Amino acid sequence: MGYLEAAGVRKTFEVEEGEPTVAVEEFTLSMAEGEFVALLGPSGCGKSTVLNIMAGFLRPSAGHVLVEGQRVTAPGSDRGVVFQEHALFPWMRVLDNVTFGPRLRGVPRRERLEMGQRFVDLVGLTGFERHWPRQLSGGMKQRVAIARALTNDPKVLLMDEPFGALDAQNRRMMQDELVKIWAATKKTCLFVTHSIEEALLLADRVVTMTARPGRIKAVHEVSLARPRDDAAPAFVTLKRELADLLQQELPEEAGRVAGAESRGKRP
Repeated sequence: MGYLEAAGVRKTFEVEEGEPTVAVEEFTLSMAEGEFVALLGPSGCGKSTVLNIMAGFLRPSAGHVLVEGQRVTAPGSDRGVVFQEHALFPWMRVLDNVTFGPRLRGVPRRERLEMGQRFVDLVGLTGFERHWPRQLSGGMKQRVAIARALTNDPKVLLMDEPFGALDAQNRRMMQDELVKIWAATKKTCLFVTHSIEEALLLADRVVTMTARPGRIKAVHEVSLARPRDDAAPAFVTLKRELADLLQQELPEEAGRVAGAESRGKRP
């Protein structure tokens, strides 16, 4: 049994008219404690649905999710979630946002401020404790969101395309920072992305999903040393393999264009 485990998960969404939509089918994944797994797949394949089921925001139609052998039936402090949109409270300063969870749990003020400061420092925001969210860049807001999730000391960190809204430069910087944060905390991490390069830069394993209904198509071990060089031959080879897998899940015309672009050719 894994530290985080999904077994036979299926999710069906009912609609007012027509047949129900099967978003995820027979999704089974076992993660070891401290492992970093990237969930990769085409748009609409059910990646975020899987993450929301693991977070407890959605109930599976069949199957189950376990954390340390305990069934997930609702959101809980054992799972921290970071979304693409940072969802910070605009009326709270940085340190207050970060310590919101411990405050709700009744952690004494001095203790929670010490906890919050430790994670503010960890994500590289020392000196910004008293800033308002509106005074921060997009990347800095996501650092606050990560610090807020970590301050609750979750067993599992679930991240749903957290850097998707950032420009290329900030995105790469945040990827590098996340690797450092993960190395320091060793949280079990499931990271949803549609970027092959991002998955390979971050993860111990890359799990590729099929088009809807989403199933696991392939699992790739990424044994490259961190920090990773995206120009290294082994990285490029893995990237090409994953691009070919994803191309198979696209509609015929889109897949032909994507395949040509991944090889640096015009379709």
